Amino acid sequence: MANPKRKQSKRRSALRRAANAFKAPLYAMDPSDGTLYRRHCVNPKTGMYRGRQVLTIET
Repeated sequence: MANPKRKQSKRRSALRRAANAFKAPLYAMDPSDGTLYRRHCVNPKTGMYRGRQVLTIET
């Protein structure tokens, strides 16, 4: 089996782990009613996506 020739530094390990950190999801505001929804997804409150009605929402 292959073994590393040199010890990996703490900084290099930390940089690798930092790339896997969780990021908060980005939200967009609906201009019609001001609700927040995930970008590139259907607005769950109104059922609109890119200006079109995609889902029928029952109240």
